[in-house]
Amino acid sequence: MRRNLLRKFSPIIPDRQFVKWMYKIETGKKLNLKNPVTMNEKLQWLKLYNRRPEYTTIVDKIDVKEYIAARIGAKYIVPTLAVWNSTNDIDLETLPQQFVLKTNHSGGNKGVIICKDKNSLNMEETINKLNKSLRTDLHRNYREWPYKNVKKRIFAEMYLGDDLVDYKFYCYNGSVDAVLLCIDRQAGSPKFYFFDREWNLKRYNKRGKEAPEGFTLPKPSNMEKMFELASELSKGIPFVRVDFYNVDGKIYFGEMTFFPASGYDTKRLPESDLLFGNMIDLSLAYNSAAVCQQR
Repeated sequence: MRRNLLRKFSPIIPDRQFVKWMYKIETGKKLNLKNPVTMNEKLQWLKLYNRRPEYTTIVDKIDVKEYIAARIGAKYIVPTLAVWNSTNDIDLETLPQQFVLKTNHSGGNKGVIICKDKNSLNMEETINKLNKSLRTDLHRNYREWPYKNVKKRIFAEMYLGDDLVDYKFYCYNGSVDAVLLCIDRQAGSPKFYFFDREWNLKRYNKRGKEAPEGFTLPKPSNMEKMFELASELSKGIPFVRVDFYNVDGKIYFGEMTFFPASGYDTKRLPESDLLFGNMIDLSLAYNSAAVCQQR
């Protein structure tokens, strides 16, 4: 109830006050913006004070492809099959039998449709899900500034296969020492496990404690290359999560996310939240002089 009320009046609430109230609602804790120390706290601070123009391009899942190709090479880009401004424009005739539909601004899996057989695709459900995603506003609802000026669109991508593993790299200005693996997402029961660079399971999240002793997952032969690419893409950025897929030994860029769980992650262990927070250097924030004045 409080969350919905806050979002209803979001346009007239100053950003700083909004993130403080939302943080209290989502985490049950008071937000310390004067001296943030945990990852969740620092992500709220970065929402307010690290507003680089290029971030709008980076969070746009369509426009970011050109940015990524220029940074690390076009060979890591998932081919785009079509782009539309609304669901009314979608033309399935132009698409292959298998493909993926996405909205370019949504988080998580909310704006994703995986089509394994075009002939059996339920278009009514597809349109409803995409339209619902198009109505979401991460800037209005969470004050994630990079999304404020993203033009919302729909696009189709090449289908990469079944049971994909998401490799989510936690990056701190080029420093990357852990990756979060997301498995079984397509099955509807996603599981998350952190591994360090030496492929040791790390107990960073609460659900990770459930993994039995000796538990592991297959390590791709080109894992180190993914670490290197994530490091390159994150240079100069206080924090960003860089996601890749690895399909039969071929690496594909997924997305870059500045605010995982919008900085309200209560599934992470408290000591992990502090550990990750210690790795975020706020002095890298854009326009530091203005930041000091606002603090």
